[in-house]
Amino acid sequence: MKKEFGQQTTKVKQLADAISQEISMGAYKIGDLLPSINQLSADYKVSRDTVFKAFLDLRERGAIDSTPGKGYYVKNKLNNVLLLLDQYSPFKDVLYNSFIKKLPAGYKVDLLFHQYNERLFKTLIRESAGRYNKYIVMNFSNEKFSNVLSKIDPNKLLLLDFGKFDKSSYSYICQDFDEGLYKSLESVLTNLKRYKKLVLVFPKDLMHPQSSKEYFEKFCTDYGFLCEIADSLDECKLQSGVAYLVIKLQDVVDIIKQSRILGLKCGKDIGVLAYNDIPSYEVIDNGITALTIDWQSMGAKAADFVIKNKQITEYLPTEVIMRSSL
Repeated sequence: MKKEFGQQTTKVKQLADAISQEISMGAYKIGDLLPSINQLSADYKVSRDTVFKAFLDLRERGAIDSTPGKGYYVKNKLNNVLLLLDQYSPFKDVLYNSFIKKLPAGYKVDLLFHQYNERLFKTLIRESAGRYNKYIVMNFSNEKFSNVLSKIDPNKLLLLDFGKFDKSSYSYICQDFDEGLYKSLESVLTNLKRYKKLVLVFPKDLMHPQSSKEYFEKFCTDYGFLCEIADSLDECKLQSGVAYLVIKLQDVVDIIKQSRILGLKCGKDIGVLAYNDIPSYEVIDNGITALTIDWQSMGAKAADFVIKNKQITEYLPTEVIMRSSL
């Protein structure tokens, strides 16, 4: 007996994934015959029909084929990739779609989210170690390397987004939440000078690098702006002549709602600058200005790491996409 399956998904998918993993890790090479349907049925304690359907799944993926009278054999090597992100958001959708689009046939991607739950993050890394050809991971923290990642071969691991720690042994594609923020605000200084005060809306429970607060305050001091860091919108009632730097999508929506109730026009009475661009910002309230990295580029570069098997060490530039809200 090799293993018994759990209840998290169908037995067909679990068996197909198990065989796929063995192929990707070299247990079966191209041209090798796979165990018979009867043998796998006994090994995994599943029905013959389950094995047959798992073979059909793998055949559709292009991984295996069959020869009459001989059985099923490995046609192509599969590459299994773990994409472990922090939590879902529209711009992570952009990253994921760009990543998947660039990968050729023969790659299977498992997309998981750790939801900033450290115990879950560590469990997912421990359970996945040794099971994948490549690991694309958003670390749990921006300031500290998670030691559990040492269980993964450094040549197979790519760190995404966060990375204000020693990464010398690893590939990474990160954004700069400090100088990148400061320089981006500098790039729209003329627009910001239309406002007497800048407010950073930074909720207490937000898993965003705290150092961004320091660089926001530094920018305001250097250029003579009154400034405030607010834990919530309730704490900073919307006021005319104020520009708001907002990180959470829901806070952007709430500002738009409040501005309409108060009769304040975005881009005229108040300014709105959102962190991380999403497609809907192009159309919300005639356009929301966004401070962002190119998430599509991050996805494409992550795919290059997987395909080309070459180390990458890069900080993506933070840019401002100007729209009418500023």
